[in-house]
Amino acid sequence: MHVIGDFINNFMFKLKNNNFKNLNFPRNLYEYDFIMNLPPKDWEKYLKKTYEIKLKKPLNLKNPKSYTEKIQWLKLYDNLPVKTDLTDKFKVREFVENKIGKEYLKPLLQVCNNFDEVDFHYLPETFVLKCNHGCKWQFIIKNKKAYLENEFLFKYTKRNLDIMIQKCYFGFGNFETQYINIEPKLLVEEYLTDTDRDKIEPAKEIEVLCFNGEPKITETHRGLDAAEISVYDENFNPVDLKYTSATKLLNEPVDTTIKQAVELSKILAKDFKLVRVDWMIYKDKLYFNELTFTPRAGFIIFPKGYEHWDKYLGKMINITGEKHG
Repeated sequence: MHVIGDFINNFMFKLKNNNFKNLNFPRNLYEYDFIMNLPPKDWEKYLKKTYEIKLKKPLNLKNPKSYTEKIQWLKLYDNLPVKTDLTDKFKVREFVENKIGKEYLKPLLQVCNNFDEVDFHYLPETFVLKCNHGCKWQFIIKNKKAYLENEFLFKYTKRNLDIMIQKCYFGFGNFETQYINIEPKLLVEEYLTDTDRDKIEPAKEIEVLCFNGEPKITETHRGLDAAEISVYDENFNPVDLKYTSATKLLNEPVDTTIKQAVELSKILAKDFKLVRVDWMIYKDKLYFNELTFTPRAGFIIFPKGYEHWDKYLGKMINITGEKHG
């Protein structure tokens, strides 16, 4: 019986024992405490090292040209306080409601300071436990009764969420400065899924990549790190663009929901040099997921034959103007 759905597709926390240092965080180059104690003047130095190790090329921050370089520049020099508020998965809800309406928000069941505050008695049979201050820091509970009766799974979830609630996502190696200063909360959301359909495939997700407030690239897929995707330009023409995790372009027809997501993304992205607006579709209705200011942390390895996209997308980001950071 699935109690915690796929642990969020091979969830990043793999429990070995009770010691935090023995939890496995893939792709980390430095220890959490080391990064958290770095003075801001040293962030550039270690970000350059991280970029070179991950992408096998030097990082030019004095005159960045490529997409991956400019995302690193934005981390350090476009660190606006509003980005922190909008990266916060709780605070961003007010922004979305004011901009486009609360009907696009997922139903929020509880807001807690920690796991012990969660009142399971009042929760439905399926729900999501999600931290507001990280990326993919969540558990899907698909059967509350079975979950509460399974001592190991209950303790596993509690132990990991107790750890997450005390940590800052910035410290896990990608130098995403917008995560600093988010007040940690544990959100309990309604799990939006069509039970019959969910047995076959995950919900459809839409990612709208906006440059200087304008939607330019839209991607649709099903599930985290999907192998099959569809990608379109601003005119909804199919685009031959793939990231490392994608192996097949589907080029599915563009429906009205995708077009709606693009129009709404333009409203939400208005004031930012770069932001990806993420959505999901549930029973043919559009729901807001999150605002992503540093897509894939900028550590994107374009497959062979697609390397030109790094420069092409980089040209769309205007980094002139005052620095913030």
